[in-house]
Amino acid sequence: MKTITIAVVQFTPQFGKKKKNLARMQQLVANVTADIIVFPELCTTGYFFQTRDEVAMAAEPATGPAAEFFRNMALEHQAIVVAGFAERAGDSLYNACLVVVPEAAQPWVYRKTHLFYKEKICFDPGDTGFFVVKDARRGVNVGPMICYDWRFPEAARVLMLQGADVIVCPANLVTTAWRKVMPARAIENNVYLAVANRAGSEKRQNEQLTFQGESAIYDINGRVLTAAAASGDEVLQCKIDPRRARDKAFNALNNVVSDRQPQHYKELVMRQNF
Repeated sequence: MKTITIAVVQFTPQFGKKKKNLARMQQLVANVTADIIVFPELCTTGYFFQTRDEVAMAAEPATGPAAEFFRNMALEHQAIVVAGFAERAGDSLYNACLVVVPEAAQPWVYRKTHLFYKEKICFDPGDTGFFVVKDARRGVNVGPMICYDWRFPEAARVLMLQGADVIVCPANLVTTAWRKVMPARAIENNVYLAVANRAGSEKRQNEQLTFQGESAIYDINGRVLTAAAASGDEVLQCKIDPRRARDKAFNALNNVVSDRQPQHYKELVMRQNF
């Protein structure tokens, strides 16, 4: 077991300019040496789709050109590559991310569980559920989630219970609440958390979304290890020790896993007397 290096890539994709976006990502990581490289949500296409037909035109299968591009990147850098893309699977369309391990024949695909705003019009709800990719060669267990998943504590908790050392979160964040909540997700689960947000803005049909940037990597205590500016393209890198995420005790008597009381966590119907 050893320390590993995570790289988080913040950049500004152009809507509908897939070739330019891929070329820019290639340029940004040209000199990066890392064990995990994380790109933003829908980084190949841009974000602000307005209709399902628009997504259908841009989406591709998990064996398509984007997957081939990121697989080649993973092989070149000998790194796990995590990247958001618009996926077409049969008649279904998903806001998804690839988790590409160089030694694996096929990528893992996570489909976003919690759809945000107009994503509900354009995409199908994800059906993969949450899972962890365990990479013995690099000695790290990686759990993906996408953007708005952060608002639901169950997402990070399930990934931790499945053994994630690092939660990777491709994102296109337009609010600011996540800046408080992401560190909480790290500390409450005793995991590292890497957020790859995009920068810039997109205007579609007289509505503009401005993305918040400030990509970051948090340690198991919710401390910022490294963070990007609010705007502009930037590559963050830092070392982590996955072993620290596996010891869930924080003193001689308390442990964030063994102290859980799941029998008391069932959802209850609130009763009110009138």
